[in-house]
Amino acid sequence: MTAPQSQTLDRGLRILEHLAAAGSPRPVMEVAAAVGLHRSITYRLLRTLEDRGFVERDDAGRFGLGLAVSVLARGVRTSLQASATARLTPLVERFGCTGFLVVRAGDDAVTLTSVEPRDVPSHVTRRPGTRHPIGRGAPGLALLMPDPPTDDDRPELVTARATGWAVSEGEVIPGVRSVSAPVVGPDGTARAAVAVVHTGARDDAEALGRAVVDVARALAADLP
Repeated sequence: MTAPQSQTLDRGLRILEHLAAAGSPRPVMEVAAAVGLHRSITYRLLRTLEDRGFVERDDAGRFGLGLAVSVLARGVRTSLQASATARLTPLVERFGCTGFLVVRAGDDAVTLTSVEPRDVPSHVTRRPGTRHPIGRGAPGLALLMPDPPTDDDRPELVTARATGWAVSEGEVIPGVRSVSAPVVGPDGTARAAVAVVHTGARDDAEALGRAVVDVARALAADLP
């Protein structure tokens, strides 16, 4: 391997790569050991990344990826995002729900883009960059649906595989329900997940689930 053009930048990127792979906040000493740097150097780099929003610190002082990473990711897979916006818009207007596209980042489900309905009294806002643990909420479950089944799978995940779409209520936002389906690539893995969020029970829940699956399949067909 050739020497990096910028040692400081290389170190910072290695730290971000480690935090992404770890999937959850890590203490400074663990990060330092993983990237092969002294604790003091690692801490200074983490603080710089924290100042720019690329790293966040939890209450225990551990460091994890920050929302600025997700904001940058909005510029990635632009064609998929554009396709998602075009295909989500009719669904959003038909059902009056907020629709969004989610991808996996480590152990988190991260919103890349969202479409909000017009001419409805109220709706749930889902901002790009929003993240939650992949094991919670319909979008997280949808990203796990193509994975091989295990004995530890949640009952909700087992049901999602049987119906074709995942459903959750109040797991990410109290009182908010979500429906989601995976965008499965040619390799059989989830490239993303299509989801909608709404409040209250619906008489058309099954129709909504099938519509979300249709959008996910259409997006899968758009993949290169």
